[in-house]
Amino acid sequence: MRLAKVSAISFDLDDTLWPFEVVLERAEAALHAWLLEHAPKTASVLPTRHALAQLRDEYGRSHPDLAGDFRAMRIGSIRLVLELAKEDVTLTDLAYDVFYSARHQVEFFEDVMPALEWLSARFPLVAVTNGNANLHLTDGRAFFRETLSAGSVGVAKPEAAIFHAAARAVDVAPAEMLHVGDDFHLDVLGALDAGFQAAWLVRRNRLALTPVQNMTREPHLTISDLSMLCQALGGPLRA
Repeated sequence: MRLAKVSAISFDLDDTLWPFEVVLERAEAALHAWLLEHAPKTASVLPTRHALAQLRDEYGRSHPDLAGDFRAMRIGSIRLVLELAKEDVTLTDLAYDVFYSARHQVEFFEDVMPALEWLSARFPLVAVTNGNANLHLTDGRAFFRETLSAGSVGVAKPEAAIFHAAARAVDVAPAEMLHVGDDFHLDVLGALDAGFQAAWLVRRNRLALTPVQNMTREPHLTISDLSMLCQALGGPLRA
């Protein structure tokens, strides 16, 4: 696919700029260690750090009204752990701060920083995420004009409203916006339905889980790393 005129670019964050599972495992390990140190009776509730994820999932299922509010679900599950262990629930916020800090100790994919440096010198960049990552707490903050989340906008991808908010943030018409993300349904189809152009990032170390029949519904650019995106936008060829 050849791109039409592109005046600005929006990016997904988790699994597009950095691997999310690695970050989440590190953050839950940090939270688990902190709880065992500061609320030792939680050891009976959390025999392993993986128990944190299980309790968080169970809490989310029992509170469907919190769907998409990752902060509230995490805080609620931490409070539940402390209550079950008969520990001081006023430790909840301190525990969450430990988790949230570790959640932003991200390691960008190797291609990301050089690409963002090249792209940001030529296009305004906007982050668009359904998660609770705060780009300003990472080393990528200098490259982006704006960060929009489902929590701040009040609507999540693939809804058109969050994409249109990104276009308004840089004062660019949707047709001249290019959205880049790893999730075909949320990022590619959502962007196309909002009138954006789209680039589907399918990294070589991940399996594409989207049925083939959906992949050709509308034209989009498919790339395996961000250096390919730079090339598509007139950048230098990779060495």
